Amino acid sequence: MPTRTLGDFELSIFSDGTYPLDGGALFGVIPKIMWSRRVSSDDKNYVTVGLNSLLIRTGQQTVLVETGMGSKLSERMIKFYGQPAQLLKNLAAGGIAPEDIDIVINSHLHFDHCGWNTVRDASGKVVPTFPRAKYFAPQGEWEYGQHPSERDTISYIPDNYEPLIKSGQMTLLKGGEEIVPGISVQTFPGHTASMQAVVIRSQGETACYISDLIPTTAHIDISWGMAFDLYPLQTIESRKEYYAQSVTEKWLTVFTHDPLTPWAYVEKDPIGKMVARNP
Repeated sequence: MPTRTLGDFELSIFSDGTYPLDGGALFGVIPKIMWSRRVSSDDKNYVTVGLNSLLIRTGQQTVLVETGMGSKLSERMIKFYGQPAQLLKNLAAGGIAPEDIDIVINSHLHFDHCGWNTVRDASGKVVPTFPRAKYFAPQGEWEYGQHPSERDTISYIPDNYEPLIKSGQMTLLKGGEEIVPGISVQTFPGHTASMQAVVIRSQGETACYISDLIPTTAHIDISWGMAFDLYPLQTIESRKEYYAQSVTEKWLTVFTHDPLTPWAYVEKDPIGKMVARNP
């Protein structure tokens, strides 16, 4: 459980486990001869992908950013991705019970980012995993998820968010809102049209859960996107926007899918290449 302070806040990484993903899907148009220098793959071309959630203790609230893949995948999806489902176990090992979470923030509503928002109880009813929490997610994501394209229908599982919206436990955000003092969201389109990063500021220090805009440290080059990005050219522009601020101001970047390096400082080396420096 990597933990560090950020000003007055405490940040911790809790994993929902890892899962196998086709390397071509993870790196899109980047040839394997290039991406294989950064990550290893098996004989079926699968790479190991992480599911990193960020826990923020502000001193007033306990905030959970992303809830992993969860435990409600269909049998068909389990054949593709397995069923890691380690988040609650790992939170418990860190002394965190579901009732301790005050706020849950989803960067977007793909199944591997909001799966533990809800669980099925003994009767099979879908109920909130974190019963006391206020949930937040992008409004544009929810609107798109009502009628996704044939390409990404599989990415949206309504049971992860619809019951929370209907009950009023989930608030939909337009982008730019401050959730609690020091924690806000900022829209970075590319992976989806409305994906939001979570920006954490305290005592002059800043961290950002950048989500699938930069899923791993292997994706820090401006043009290294995923095949899943709906708007790949917008991904490039959003990364430029992010780096213009984060590199200059020395933000800590949190990577949602890196199984080995959950956070790092992204910097430019002497020849202008982006590099990740461990904190």
